[in-house]
Amino acid sequence: MNLTLLVTAPPDRLARDIAAQRPSWRLVALQDGIPQEPVQGTIWGFVDWLGETMSGLEMCRRLREAPQTRAAHITMVLDEPDSDARRRALQAGADDYLTGPLDATRLIERVEGPRSKGTPPRINRLANGIITLDAAAHQVRVDGALVAMRPNEFQLLAHFIQNRDQVFSRAALIEQLGKHDGAIDDRTVDVWVGRLRRALIAAGAPDPLRTVRSLGYVMDSVES
Repeated sequence: MNLTLLVTAPPDRLARDIAAQRPSWRLVALQDGIPQEPVQGTIWGFVDWLGETMSGLEMCRRLREAPQTRAAHITMVLDEPDSDARRRALQAGADDYLTGPLDATRLIERVEGPRSKGTPPRINRLANGIITLDAAAHQVRVDGALVAMRPNEFQLLAHFIQNRDQVFSRAALIEQLGKHDGAIDDRTVDVWVGRLRRALIAAGAPDPLRTVRSLGYVMDSVES
């Protein structure tokens, strides 16, 4: 996997463990701002709630504004599981969050998802009506037009298309995204689904997701 990790002031031990366990990954320290050198491949950012020179919220906003990191997956590393901090992290552009301290095991699981036996092979090309998804190219299109989509929303869309007409609870969707360490709250799923809906509707798709009161979300099948 060609992957770059952006981490706020990574401890020496974390850097050593990542180098030993995932030698192909490149780790870049986030210090006073956005990295100036080119950042290649898939980008994952792990931003501390409190940085040495700026808040994690400000760093998250800067990562979202910079062209080379705009599409990065950003996890805010919180000092404690505070609901207000989680809400503010998502508003600043974070995709999700976890409670620190951060170590190599938790970081790798967040990037790769949990390991499980019997996982069915991924289907690379999926479609529902005018919405198409190419997992190999990490692209979503609506009626042929490319739609920019961040990792969480991309994974959710793939899951919904593969399992059309099935209702999934928020807890099940958290599990599907591999974020079941207890830090993610159910309402965060509403943020992810909202972002997914807005991206698809803005591209010209009819609202593809239906909210089922007290149960969760479902994608209804649509004929092409």
